[in-house]
This record gives sequence, structure tokens and C-alpha cells, in this order.
Amino acid sequence: MSLILLGLVILASASQTFHLEGRSIFIKQLTWLGLGVLTGGFAACLNLERLREYTPWITKAILVLLVLVLIPGIGISVNGSQRWLGFSFIRLQPSGFAKIGLVLFLAYYLAENQREIRTFVKGFLTPCAAIGVGCLLILLEPDFGTAFLCAAVGLTLLFVAGVRLSFLLPSIALGLSFFGIAIALNPNRLHRLLAFMDVQANRLDGTYQLWQGILAFGAGGWNGVGLGNGRQQMAYLPEAHTDFIFSVIGEELGFTFTALAVLLFLGIFLAALYAIRKAPNIYYFSLAFGIVLFITLQSIMNLGVVTGLFPTKGISLPFISYGGSNLLVMCTFIGLLLNCFATWEAPLETRSQELLGRSL
Repeated sequence: MSLILLGLVILASASQTFHLEGRSIFIKQLTWLGLGVLTGGFAACLNLERLREYTPWITKAILVLLVLVLIPGIGISVNGSQRWLGFSFIRLQPSGFAKIGLVLFLAYYLAENQREIRTFVKGFLTPCAAIGVGCLLILLEPDFGTAFLCAAVGLTLLFVAGVRLSFLLPSIALGLSFFGIAIALNPNRLHRLLAFMDVQANRLDGTYQLWQGILAFGAGGWNGVGLGNGRQQMAYLPEAHTDFIFSVIGEELGFTFTALAVLLFLGIFLAALYAIRKAPNIYYFSLAFGIVLFITLQSIMNLGVVTGLFPTKGISLPFISYGGSNLLVMCTFIGLLLNCFATWEAPLETRSQELLGRSL
């Protein structure tokens, strides 16, 4: 809630500038927040055992959406990337919902095949193939950041579930090689990566966005220049309200609030990690841990990009960046996470009676 509030405050400030369509950005984000609260509340009240039964159908539906977005005339292209599906005035990003599908599928699959998790075919090849298909479809949009994130979360879940390292390490090396080849074959991504090697020398070309973001942090100092007084978002910093919103926080509110945001993300990770220790089985453990990984790793990737630790890639900051799909997915994740905790915190006798009733 604190992170969402911080995002709304910065969007309200950014919406005052002439190039962000006035107040419409802020109003749209409020609308998506309302939908996010509904989806998060629905996810928090779901019967997780019933959700487990429908997981194969949910996964297939998300794969269909990932295919549809690649079809010319159906998928919507923006800035050379075909990542969106349009329904009237609503635009959704299927790759965002693929994160939910991946976590649900792996939790379902690992629980169903727990005894064969050390084998090659069922324990390694089948789940890796599923992860690879999803990542490949996302990569074709192209969305390199989300594809890398999904692969990292998927392989981490397999490792924690007990898949042999002798299977995982070669697949990781092969995946990184394939990812490198994909970047080399994409002139825009390759130019961006090469420019990242010398940010200052390429500040007027390949690293313009990153350089402007760094200037925003420098201008903000410890306490910031004040809400609405930032200059980088006034057509100097591209995508200031989406991928680089953390730079706007640094300029207007200073180091204090950027450090607070990082501590809030760390708090989510540590609190969830502490609660996950009580997970009653591998299904709940994988579901909760996958959600925590997505929130944490996506945060690290975005913060690393805007501070110049990682090459620039289009990946939003959870709860804060502008974007309906991002907010819906993150609210759904939090709802599922709270649902997991509430389910396994229930008295053991109650859980046993419910499971016995469902099996009967």
C-alpha cells in the first residue's frame, strides 16, 4: 500500500507536465488501481485447491494470449514492440499475466511430480520445455527483460524443488548463449548493450535515457527538489512515468524516499520468506516462493537499470510504475500470497477436515 501510494504521488506530480497528457495518466492509474484491488481481493479469497485443479486450463489460456499478441492485426505494436492486446479502450500486456501462469503451472507441476523431481524427463525436461516455450513467445514480441525474468524465476523454482544441478547448469549456460545470440541478432538491443559499456561517451545517443536518469538522481540529492519541481520529466527523461519513475522519485523526493522504497521491497521479501517456512507442502511453497521471486527480481532489475548497474531494458517497477497490466499482476500476486499465508495459518484440524471433504 505504501509503494502504491508513493507511485500515485509521483504520477500526480508527473501529470502536471505538458507532455504526459495532463491528468489522464493519474486518472487511468487510479482506475487500474481499483481493478487491481478487485483482482487482488478475489485472489485472496480463492479456494487454492480448486485453483490448483484449473491450473492447466489457465496456463493454456495464457499461452493462447501470448500467441495472439504476435499475430499482425490483433497484437498492438508500440515503439517497435508488439506486446499489447486491445479491448475497446483497454490495453493488456499478456506477458505480464504469463508471470502468474508460470508460477501457477510450476507449483502445480512440481506438486504433482514431486517423487520424480530428480529424474531427467519429468523432473527436468518437461518443466524446462514449458518455461522455454513461454519465454520464446515473450522474446518474439520482443520483450527481452520479461523473458529473462521468467526464465530466472522458473529455473530458481526448479532448483529449490530439488532438480539436479547436473541438469540445470548446462541448461542455464545454453539459455544464456541463446539469449546472447538473440541480442546479437537484434541491432537495437546490441547497440544499447555496446553503448552501456561507456555511458558518458554515449549520453547523447544509446544511453541518453540512462544519463538523464542519473542526472535526476544527482539533482535530487538527499532531500529532493520538491514535488512538481523536477525538470527531468519535462521531456528530458523519456518514459519518466513508466520504466524510469524511480529517477523521478530521486529527483523530487531525494535519497530519503528512494532508500525507503528499497527498504519496503526488502520488507516484502523478508516477511514473505519468514512466512514461507511454514508452508505445509510443495504446492503452497512453490506458489508463494515464485510470487516473492517475481516481485523481488523485477524490483532488482528495474532499480539496477535506472541506477546504471544493468543495461537499459523495458521493465517496470512493481506497484509504482504507470501501467495497468503491471498493477493488476502485482495486486493479484499479493492477493495470492496473502491467501497462501491465511490457508496454512489455519488450525491443522480445520485444514484436514476441508481437504478430506474435498477428496470425498
